[in-house]
Amino acid sequence: MYKIAVLPGDGIGPEVVNEALKVLNAIERKYGVDFETAIYPFGGIAIDKTGDPYPAETQEACLKSDAVLLGAVGGPKWDALPGSKRPEAGLLALRKSLNVYANLRPAILYEPLKNASPLKAEIVGDGLDVLVVRELTGGIYFGTRGREKTDTGYKAYDTEIYSTEEIKRIAKVAFDAAMKRKKKVTSVDKANILESSRLWRETVEEVAKDYPEVTLEHMYVDNASMQLIKNPRQFDVIVTSNMFGDILSDEASMLTGSIGMLPSASLRDDRVGLYEPVHGSAPDIAGTKKANPLATILSVAMMLRYSFDMEDAARDIEDAVLSVLKKGYRTQDIMQDGMILVNTVEMGDLVVEEIRG
Repeated sequence: MYKIAVLPGDGIGPEVVNEALKVLNAIERKYGVDFETAIYPFGGIAIDKTGDPYPAETQEACLKSDAVLLGAVGGPKWDALPGSKRPEAGLLALRKSLNVYANLRPAILYEPLKNASPLKAEIVGDGLDVLVVRELTGGIYFGTRGREKTDTGYKAYDTEIYSTEEIKRIAKVAFDAAMKRKKKVTSVDKANILESSRLWRETVEEVAKDYPEVTLEHMYVDNASMQLIKNPRQFDVIVTSNMFGDILSDEASMLTGSIGMLPSASLRDDRVGLYEPVHGSAPDIAGTKKANPLATILSVAMMLRYSFDMEDAARDIEDAVLSVLKKGYRTQDIMQDGMILVNTVEMGDLVVEEIRG
């Protein structure tokens, strides 16, 4: 039996999580495993209930679980709150409490969705498969920050700090991943300007010595952002810092045609992980059944693979998603001429049907 803490969150979060749980139930029946799931408040809804985006009850449950499934957090309702009390602060606290330092974000352009990509056909070819490995618990998001009054207003500061050990462990995750893929790692930094990036580059090069089969290249973040659009097929595994990874992974997501297609896994040294779609809470479409649940469903596949060592079940989900797309079913965000428009619930049901066979 595996214990899963479920944090639906805000906006479309509860809608897409519900579809993912339907898929998880189908896997449960097919493979004879027992997933014990329990829902806890998190994000804006938790602020409304308790005043805290990451209440003690939720934190205790997450720390006792084998995995955490998250929907999305945030929305205009909470934008005026102080930074430490906004839903996004709960997300940082969740990652920190779980010590999930490695964020894996696959940007996969499925062949049936080639025409949904904003890039030209000759650029994307028959599809894309880029893995962004983002350091998640260090860097500028967790460094010392503050604001001070000046004669003319205020000055504010945020501090980027990385240690050798933090860089080394995320680099190992990237190189291990590359060994199972095309054996190429692109390390993205700003070593021409930032001292933290110079340490990053030096440390990644040291780790690379243990992986002689893997090709390592370095790229400045501004060039990397350009190259992702110009020639995305040159990339296999991209490893980078917290802030750069945040930006580049969202850019990479648009290569696939919709951010609604991209899952993510946040991992630590054991099998416990945090799984969530890359997209946000999209409050403008909440309750309309327009949300694409596939990113959350594919996040469940990553959960099965990384936390529960259920590779066959993970592939079942991924194959089911591909089959549904090949049959022409589309949610609004990936809709194309000649395809069949379905809503959030219908898309979840179609994936379940494929899994059941």
